[in-house]
Amino acid sequence: MLDVIFLPVRQLGSVVLGMIFGLGRSGMFLVYAMALIFVPPYKPDRIIKQLRFTGVNSTFIVLLTGVFTGMVLAIQGYYSLNKFAAASLLGPIVALSLIRELGPVLSALMINARAGSAIAAEIGIMRITEQIDAIEMMALNPVRYLVVPNLIAGMIAFPILSVFFDLIGIYGGYLVGVKMLGLSEGSYFGEIRNMVTMKDITVGFYKSVCFGIIVSWISCYKGYHAGYGAEGVSKATTESVVVSSVLILVWDYFMAAFFF
Repeated sequence: MLDVIFLPVRQLGSVVLGMIFGLGRSGMFLVYAMALIFVPPYKPDRIIKQLRFTGVNSTFIVLLTGVFTGMVLAIQGYYSLNKFAAASLLGPIVALSLIRELGPVLSALMINARAGSAIAAEIGIMRITEQIDAIEMMALNPVRYLVVPNLIAGMIAFPILSVFFDLIGIYGGYLVGVKMLGLSEGSYFGEIRNMVTMKDITVGFYKSVCFGIIVSWISCYKGYHAGYGAEGVSKATTESVVVSSVLILVWDYFMAAFFF
């Protein structure tokens, strides 16, 4: 009778302990990988390869998402601001929304969907085919060889792509606000210059760097500890995308509150 009563409690405790164990193991994985960044020898060829994969190959989808995000912001912003006779502020509304929030977040989500899942799948396949074990047998550190280049590439590529997202988004807002809705071009860009400060740009930069670390960390961790078989790789890939997306949004809130 008591076993039946306490069975849900045991199950809940098992789930909680599993979550705590996973958080601890993933945290130690990140700390170890970040420490190896500052320890030679470095792998410039691997870093360049990952920069191309994470950054260059994601440029088109980031630009496409950015221009339509800016256009939507301009339409909705004009509709709201026009009610208060403040349509001239459309430029800074679009620019600040992109630079501080939408640029880093949406570009990170797009890169996570395109590159993060692929990184998790690649490392997961290496795990189930015992390629990682072979790297260890050759007296090489698999974390240094596989994870560190992804972390460095993420910290470099994410801020650059976020800047591209911001610029193309502001231009998309210009197309809608100035070319379609008839606002003054000087007013659009002049107000942006007057109201966007270096602090706003710095906040967006810090967020992008953090999101790059998060996506690279979770993708590598899930792939590195993937279960065996095709099911294990598919589960690791799905979990990496979901967990990274959630952490991006959660961390964005904490950074927004800190830099408010």
